[in-house]
Amino acid sequence: MTKLAGLFFLIIFWFLSMHKLMADDVLSISWEDLIPPNVPYSERIDLDKIDHSAKISWKPVYDENATKLNETLNGRKVRLDGFVVPLEFDPDGVRDFILVPYYGACIHVPPPPPNQLVLVSSKILWKESRWIPVTVSGKLTTKIQQTERGDTGYALDLETIEMLKLYQ
Repeated sequence: MTKLAGLFFLIIFWFLSMHKLMADDVLSISWEDLIPPNVPYSERIDLDKIDHSAKISWKPVYDENATKLNETLNGRKVRLDGFVVPLEFDPDGVRDFILVPYYGACIHVPPPPPNQLVLVSSKILWKESRWIPVTVSGKLTTKIQQTERGDTGYALDLETIEMLKLYQ
């Protein structure tokens, strides 16, 4: 009986320890991870409706896959590489921005689908170049939001931001 009780407490201790470790872990993700499993990348469906004489369409129309979000990431601490698209231009730096998967997205070309855009809110003032890739980490939530630069499918409460190691 004593061995059984000891084993029981050992299992409970191990479970609680692992739960704490898992809660503190930061999950490194890629842009593909933001798309739910078995969901194809979203396609633009308005290509035949573009008025080429007008300015670039900054609000493209995507198929139904555009707003399908990976709910398993909701509430997780994650780390993701990408590019900063400031929501407001300030000579001192950037606080709130959209993290995008490739250079020029939302500025020089129409935005990717919402499940490929992360709205980042920060108390940290990012003073480095806005044109180099960064690594961000923080708590990710699944939430469709509209911005003037594009609709975002995720929000990240920024904890850390740094230049991508490749550029340091």
